[in-house]
Amino acid sequence: MILAGIKVPDTSLVRDAIELARSSSEPYLFNHVMRSWLFGILLSQSAQPAPDPELSAVSTVLHDLGLTERFTGHNRFEVDGANAGRAFLKDRGISPQQVQVVWDAIALHTTRSIALHKEPEVAMTQSGIAVDFLGVGLDRIPKTSQREILTEFPRLAFKNQIQGCLCSLIRRKPATAFDNGLRDFGSRYVEGFTAPSLVDLLANAPFSE
Repeated sequence: MILAGIKVPDTSLVRDAIELARSSSEPYLFNHVMRSWLFGILLSQSAQPAPDPELSAVSTVLHDLGLTERFTGHNRFEVDGANAGRAFLKDRGISPQQVQVVWDAIALHTTRSIALHKEPEVAMTQSGIAVDFLGVGLDRIPKTSQREILTEFPRLAFKNQIQGCLCSLIRRKPATAFDNGLRDFGSRYVEGFTAPSLVDLLANAPFSE
């Protein structure tokens, strides 16, 4: 299968993951996960060891399910998404170790300082997402490929759309926005949001020293 001029794994597992993301996500969010996947494929061409292309596809395409109405739960959105990814893989002949890799890739996709030190699939999932979300590594993507990816999966006002999505999530479950990047969005854009300070939590811990 060719997407934006890039050869991608064409398996029933990958096709089903794409369809799940498409049917569950707003168009801007679906396009984001697809761009992230394609950027990750390009980055992985020189990676050693090379990530498993099918596991990387599933991890990246499903990484934002926790931001959708269908899969939002009570946890951090990354954990909700990882749990949805694990449920998707149930009864599909995937080994427990491979399922764990997908779970980790989704759960850690906002924690770059840890993800880059995990399995190749976890690291490459995060790297592809970082290109699309922050532009980190965009200089490693050929200009022609950038244009083709953005043409096939346009951004659709991504910056404003994702800001609104994340702020809405913070208002609904603020306790999940203290130890991740949501904290920054809450502090700047969500009225009344106050994150606890780890300094204060330590100082007030119920011990004498």
